[in-house]
Amino acid sequence: MEQKKILIVDDDGSMRHMLSLILKREGYEVQAVGKGSEALNLVASESFDFILSDVVMPGMGGLELLQALKEKKVEATVIMMSAYGNLGTAVEAMKRGAYDYISKPFRPDEVLLALRKAEERENLRKENLRLRREVSREYAFGNIVGKSPKMMQLFDTIKKISEYKTSVLIIGESGTGKEMVARCLHYNSPRNNGPFEALNCGAIPETLLESELFGHEKGAFTDAKREKRGSFEMAHQGTLFLDEVGEMSLTAQVKLLRVLQEGEVKRLGSERAFTVDVRIIAATIQDLSRAAAEGKFREDLFYRLNVLPVHLPPLRERKEDIPLLVEHFIHKYNEQHRLNTEGVAEDVLARLLEYSWPGNVRELENAIERAMILAQGKKIEADCLPSEVLGTRPSWKKDLWGDEFSIKKASRIMEEELIRKALKKTGGNRSHAVKILEISHPALLSKIKEYGIEE
Repeated sequence: MEQKKILIVDDDGSMRHMLSLILKREGYEVQAVGKGSEALNLVASESFDFILSDVVMPGMGGLELLQALKEKKVEATVIMMSAYGNLGTAVEAMKRGAYDYISKPFRPDEVLLALRKAEERENLRKENLRLRREVSREYAFGNIVGKSPKMMQLFDTIKKISEYKTSVLIIGESGTGKEMVARCLHYNSPRNNGPFEALNCGAIPETLLESELFGHEKGAFTDAKREKRGSFEMAHQGTLFLDEVGEMSLTAQVKLLRVLQEGEVKRLGSERAFTVDVRIIAATIQDLSRAAAEGKFREDLFYRLNVLPVHLPPLRERKEDIPLLVEHFIHKYNEQHRLNTEGVAEDVLARLLEYSWPGNVRELENAIERAMILAQGKKIEADCLPSEVLGTRPSWKKDLWGDEFSIKKASRIMEEELIRKALKKTGGNRSHAVKILEISHPALLSKIKEYGIEE
């Protein structure tokens, strides 16, 4: 394990000596100085993991040193020590960037415990940075796959609008990758170190949507057992992605508009408003301009969201990207499932190019993953593709339709097939499926269970 480096800053020579002995015995590499100015000179040429500093010292005191370290962007974790400490000094030290505060006299295990806690925090910080770098790579422009003119135009648009806080409205069919584009906009923006929060407005019941967006206080309603932070709070200084924003009720739309106008949020059950700094990226499969004209969506909210519109082309309009996407998904699932698929047979590629892909990129990805798992050899053959792609009806359905004269049984077959098609068309979005099918949400859930439909 790499030896951690500690700098001790204390004008008391016996304290420096005692701490050095303790920490060296615990495996730390230790240096000690008696003045704040000496510490500043040392950190200019060497890096330290931790700095243990006294508060009261002649010349530059500990709090002044702390401020100077912050201004110089020294990354070492600082723990303050003082025999004259009080709560006010501790609070001030924390405000200026100290991780912890220890009052003298202290036992050796108090110092070691503070250092262990600081190490754990530092490890978490580094892991968080590593994960952020990985996420940034994943949502770099190069990972949205496409080389067609429409996709090249999309890449140019994303590059231009990423750096601005202005609201973005992503318009595209289900399965076109709206959330991926939203994440790409976030992770290529100046807000990339802030949080990215995603909320599907179509998947949350209207009664719960406001609580999810704005949060609630304990006791705000019957089931509010404890306080809850809303998506706006959690996305502070980052990005909030509102998927299927067209599904919001008019009441929720009014409250969303107020937040966009005033930059303030109130939890349900609270009178206190607080400021939030959030970039809004919304997405929809609907024509919101038409919905606004019909009174189903607030016109003022539409104009607030539609400042920078981004249109995602359906896969059928960029079929030249299909070979590239297939190659991308084969590489992805070879790694994920430890497979060794080398590609697709020529007739398979022809079938993939002929199919209309109503579920867009998501449907293509699912088809490739399924085919790779079912494939017997190194290449994907046609018999591994879903029946929809092959343009054939499954054999069991052919047999039933061929010999079935019972209207009751035939109706069940037709009902099941329509539900499957609706779910595929909407990418599994039940709220949209019930509208297409013209049935209630409970009825759809019952039919899915009855027919054993896997979404």
